[in-house]
Amino acid sequence: MEAARVGPGITVKGDLVGEGDIVVEGRVEGRVELDSHLTIAQPGAVRATVSVRALTVLAALEGDVVARERIEIGATGTVQGDLRAPIVVLADGAVYRGRIDMDVDLGTELPR
Repeated sequence: MEAARVGPGITVKGDLVGEGDIVVEGRVEGRVELDSHLTIAQPGAVRATVSVRALTVLAALEGDVVARERIEIGATGTVQGDLRAPIVVLADGAVYRGRIDMDVDLGTELPR
């Protein structure tokens, strides 16, 4: 199945909720909740609270993220916000500012 696209020049304001993979090359502002993979590709920008199975950032993201499987910030990615996932990958050249929690079980709260 091919991923749905938010193409360049398109802005989505509000909730983006679904089950299929989505590639954002435009702008999304609000909340993203997917049971699948979100890719933020150039020249895309997302300003949202994000809850997904997996996330790949190749452009810009501002907001907190919870991913059930994996978060990957590519060499062209810029992220500002807290990340929570069992696997977090930061490529050489990635820009990141925030806190990372790498939980094996996202249902278990970490002691503070």
